[in-house]
Amino acid sequence: MKKNITSSPQSATSGRKKTTSRFVILADRLADRIITIGGILVIFVVLGIMVFLVKETYPLFVGGIETDTHNYSVPRPDSEILTMGLDDNKTMACILLKNGLVRIFHAKTGGPLPPPILSFKNKISSFGGSIDQNHIAFGFADGTVRTAQVKFESQVIALENLPQNLKKLDERDSTDGLSVFSQIPGNQYRKVTFKITTQDPVKVSPNDNAIIALDYRIGGETEKKTQVFAAVDKDQNIILSKIKSRVNLLTGKKRATVKTISLPKLPDNLQVHSVLLTEKADMVLVADKNGTVYRFNTHNFKSPFLAETTRLLSSDNQLTTIGFLAGEQSLVVGGTDSSLDIYFFIHNETGETSDGKNLVKARSYNAGRSSVTEFTPVQRGKSFAVARKNGDASVIHATSEKTLLDFSIGKNIKSAGIALTPRVDGFLTICDNGTVILKEFLAPHPEITFSTIFEKVWYEGYPEPTYTWQSSAGSDDYEPKLSLIPLIFGSVKAAFYSLLFAVPIAILGAIYTSEFLGVKTKNIVKPTMEMMASIPSVVLGFIAALILAPLVETWIAAVLVTFVVVPVFLVIGSLLWQLLPQHIALQLDGTPKIMLIALTVVAALFAAENFGRLFEQLFFSGNFKAWVNHDIGDGRGLLFLMAMPLSMTFTSLFMFGYLRNFLARLTSGFTQVQAAIFDIVKLLFIAVIAAFISFGIAWIADILGLDARNGILGAYVQRNTLIVGFAMGFAVIPIIYTIAEDALTAVPNHLRAASLGCGATPWQTAIWIVMPTAASGIFSAIMIGMGRAVGETMIVVMAAGNTPLLDWNIFNGLRALSATIAVELPEAVKEGTLYRVLFLAGLVLFAITFVINTIAELVRLKYRKQTAML
Repeated sequence: MKKNITSSPQSATSGRKKTTSRFVILADRLADRIITIGGILVIFVVLGIMVFLVKETYPLFVGGIETDTHNYSVPRPDSEILTMGLDDNKTMACILLKNGLVRIFHAKTGGPLPPPILSFKNKISSFGGSIDQNHIAFGFADGTVRTAQVKFESQVIALENLPQNLKKLDERDSTDGLSVFSQIPGNQYRKVTFKITTQDPVKVSPNDNAIIALDYRIGGETEKKTQVFAAVDKDQNIILSKIKSRVNLLTGKKRATVKTISLPKLPDNLQVHSVLLTEKADMVLVADKNGTVYRFNTHNFKSPFLAETTRLLSSDNQLTTIGFLAGEQSLVVGGTDSSLDIYFFIHNETGETSDGKNLVKARSYNAGRSSVTEFTPVQRGKSFAVARKNGDASVIHATSEKTLLDFSIGKNIKSAGIALTPRVDGFLTICDNGTVILKEFLAPHPEITFSTIFEKVWYEGYPEPTYTWQSSAGSDDYEPKLSLIPLIFGSVKAAFYSLLFAVPIAILGAIYTSEFLGVKTKNIVKPTMEMMASIPSVVLGFIAALILAPLVETWIAAVLVTFVVVPVFLVIGSLLWQLLPQHIALQLDGTPKIMLIALTVVAALFAAENFGRLFEQLFFSGNFKAWVNHDIGDGRGLLFLMAMPLSMTFTSLFMFGYLRNFLARLTSGFTQVQAAIFDIVKLLFIAVIAAFISFGIAWIADILGLDARNGILGAYVQRNTLIVGFAMGFAVIPIIYTIAEDALTAVPNHLRAASLGCGATPWQTAIWIVMPTAASGIFSAIMIGMGRAVGETMIVVMAAGNTPLLDWNIFNGLRALSATIAVELPEAVKEGTLYRVLFLAGLVLFAITFVINTIAELVRLKYRKQTAML
């Protein structure tokens, strides 16, 4: 007889004391502290990066800072000041007076220096010169013109070459009576000397009449110089003279040829305020005192004509100042009504002017302030200085409208002349009572404001305000255009198209792997997908740029067909799979099914290659690239293809919504094979109905003038967003796939069992039970993939073409924030404007990534709470 022996859990464990090892407790505490400290350090590092980026970008938005002021008196001007000059280092200043005298003095103390003597036999009646005032011209009462070259000659000398018995001017500067010597680092001295060299007079007025308005430009190289005068004499004759000088490099002999023409006559009652000339001598402006400007087109020197007559001031106002900014594409106009405006020369197609250009007001300043009496532009950049009737003076950047310096000379004290340093860090004004004020200031980033970075800006030569990124050019007159909007748009565009390609593949792949693959096959597929994430992005970019881009360009029609053919083949394959007997389908499940799917995809690609030409002929007039360029065909083919998915969706919803009960009764007695055949017929019926609907939509849209080529499709370039989408999608798919698959696998199996037990199919269970439960993880996967796509650098650098465009055309290039930083930062001058703007781009990219991750976490928590309540 067997004895039934039972033992309680208590008796089984009574001999063992349950205690946790001291080492385990210490290790747990240590790990807890390390993880906590690590998390805090990560937060501090992220905050430190943000603080560093803010520190580097903050100076961009700071206005001019006044650093020093020098006040002194010089003998009051006994004649009208024609021009003033100030050297780069604020060492020496000069004044040219209308009586022919020159005054030279130390810029910071007013100490006088011996001036050069200008021996003019006739009275100066007018004056003109280049924007930098290095080349000037004097008009005389006898109808002649004399040119001169003015410059502050700078030379660095060693201490041993320094003259003896120098007179101290201030702590930095000394003089020998002719030059000023400034001590500079390296135990060296900078010698600054003023020089003016005059040329022989040239007869301009044919009747020896006094020149009442004059402008002068010089261009060309040393051995091939071209001098151009635009002059108006007392009889209102407008004369344009061009002198071409050639120097024989072997003999040194100089030969000059003079060409003079008269421009069309203007009204007799014209009161000339000034005349302006461009350096290329292709345009002459004559300004009336009432604000009317007569613009002559002199591009053809032999056949000049009056191209435009326009009044720039309102009635009953008089012109106080007019002049070009550097580059001669902006015209600054001031009036007695306190207006201060900038006009651009804009090309137009309306035919309002005979040469297709118009003077268009682009900006207005000076609101509520006194009228401008003095104006001077800086020779490099778009800054300019003004002095006003009420004694105020300002330095303004024309494009950004940033005020770099603003101060009062004195109440009701009139400025007789002003000058700016070429570096825009010094402003000199002399008052009519002899008081001189020198303001030293710092304005390292005058062209940058919040508006120029993030809003539309109207630049010279553009017909309207735009978002533009152009950090460099080959001209000295170039103005940097540093809007970040095209770069932000490029990052978003690249991420959008790459996710459009990657998300469906990754999510559907994760669902299939999690819900339908066997364990053995899954253990092969998932690690393989995860290994794709280890491929360096520079390798993907290299392949995309040098292999994929030319391949897609050659087979673009086949590539487009692939997006249609592959899904169609997979759907047909799934329907044919239902025709297989149950026992055969079960035997082929797993790896054989994967192989059949791969063969289906290969067959689809083969079909796409062979049907590409036919597809191109049917929908794109036989040449896709010519079609997207608007060279051939209309938009009906693309409209049909775009309407097809919507039409199929609408037709399917109608059949399954309104005809569901009828179809259920009809197929209730069908076998599996009959049901599969019925599904194929039903799909063909839906496709035919959808095709008719799509054709109608395309026909109506074409009548209404709609054409998708003006939107997501346009001109085709080899390195474009489609290539970026392929390459970046390949980089993003493993990330989204892995995280989404983990989230789907983590769904409890009892939910699947309950759904299947209620009669749901595996697909219904995956879509309606598993996916909603794993929604937070799937969304996090997509958002992390988006963050990866937004911050991608090398793929975008190598495959996107680096063109900062603002359009959704998938066949055009783009320029992303990360790519711009990578390409331009090595060439940027440290602490320069471009350098700091690139750090601002990094800050914006940091903010975008932070916002994306924050939104992802908030949505994940929301879904997690909803799932926990189920």
